[in-house]
Amino acid sequence: MTIRVVIADDQMMVREGFSVLLNAMPEIEVVGEAVNGREAVARVAELRPDVILMDIRMPEMNGIDATREIVAADTDAKVLVLTTFDLDEYVYQALRAGASGFLLKDASARRLADGVRVVAAGEALLAPSVTRRLITEFSRLSDTPRAPTSARVGDLTERETEVLVLIAQGLSNGEIAEHLVVAESTIKTHVSRVLVKLGLRDRTQAAVFAYEARLVTPG
Repeated sequence: MTIRVVIADDQMMVREGFSVLLNAMPEIEVVGEAVNGREAVARVAELRPDVILMDIRMPEMNGIDATREIVAADTDAKVLVLTTFDLDEYVYQALRAGASGFLLKDASARRLADGVRVVAAGEALLAPSVTRRLITEFSRLSDTPRAPTSARVGDLTERETEVLVLIAQGLSNGEIAEHLVVAESTIKTHVSRVLVKLGLRDRTQAAVFAYEARLVTPG
């Protein structure tokens, strides 16, 4: 099945470069481009892509607000945020807005294509350097978990809570299955139930939830 992609970036060279790289990859097709966040929202509504590569800093509407609108529209499109700096101050905000992952703009063509495939499949994608930044941001949160978040933890079974913690630690389904000594299909079922019970979009939001509920302590 072909993965349909929209590229949102205010720099024409970036859009054209990524288009060439992705269109050369099997099972990936760039179906549209956007020069700002507002146009990105419109392109998603019009083209119904599977993945949108979203720059954070764009005119008229930034990538964070655009991500928030796309997620609120309840589309199936997954947002993969592209950032120039690994210490981007807006990365955490974009994650909270519903982005499914992050990549640095200097990522290799293979890394970019793999990233598109990963988020299209519903997995989380965080570049290691960006993950370190997120941990720093989480560390700056108050020591008291937010009440609504904390209360929702009670909806999970003990095993589901365990799986949620491992997701937040960055483990894949296969790694979680190995850690808990169960079948990977069983873990997929647990992950699906966790997302449904907590009303979350994907594994990235699940990781945010785990940190905010203080199920995982940064550091």
